[in-house]
Amino acid sequence: MAEEQTQELTAEEAVRLAGVEHDRDALAALVDELAGRSRLKRQLAARVVHLLAEREPVLLEQYIPNLIDALDCSEAQTRWEILDALTLLVPDHAREVGAAYDGAEAALFDDLSSTLRLSAFRFLCTWGATERGRSKKVWPIIDEAIQCYHGDLEYRDMLGCLLTFAEGKIEGGVAGELAGRLQFDAENGKGTYLKARSAEIYNLLLKRFKLDHPQKRARTVAKSDDAEDEE
Repeated sequence: MAEEQTQELTAEEAVRLAGVEHDRDALAALVDELAGRSRLKRQLAARVVHLLAEREPVLLEQYIPNLIDALDCSEAQTRWEILDALTLLVPDHAREVGAAYDGAEAALFDDLSSTLRLSAFRFLCTWGATERGRSKKVWPIIDEAIQCYHGDLEYRDMLGCLLTFAEGKIEGGVAGELAGRLQFDAENGKGTYLKARSAEIYNLLLKRFKLDHPQKRARTVAKSDDAEDEE
């Protein structure tokens, strides 16, 4: 079950947020805490960074490399807060935040935190929607995640991310394979929401890319050593 993220600020979060919004030195110190030894301080710093990205993302522009480095932290909360902050920075800094790709991919298949997986999926869909080349890069792992988490609770929210992806600047072949992946649920999905949301994305792709017979992404089968020797 996905961990719930409360949107209500604690007193400590409110104080730290107010401080960094008006003091550049305080903001630099907060970002430094992302690389500190204390897990609790890293989590608090990441939470405040996320809140700041919602309010004044321009203040975080110079710290994008620091945020990406924080994706190497061991605890899930620090990583999901930072991924959510980076997602908010995508519209104006897609090139810079692209360096978070590896960290996001690792988070996408985290075994313990569904919240972290969802934040990674949201980031990758948002970033991949900004350019055709980026959509091709993220699509294989997005497709894998759809199959892995299809029956999980967070898949409802993942469908919202897929709508963002489908509405973006994605490559035509990616659009066709996404439509092929969603076709069954769009036509036969169990549950009103699953079917309706899948159909919304599916029909959008059909109309936008003029698709006739969309197909799922073909699985890549690695050659065995014996097969290579026979060629």
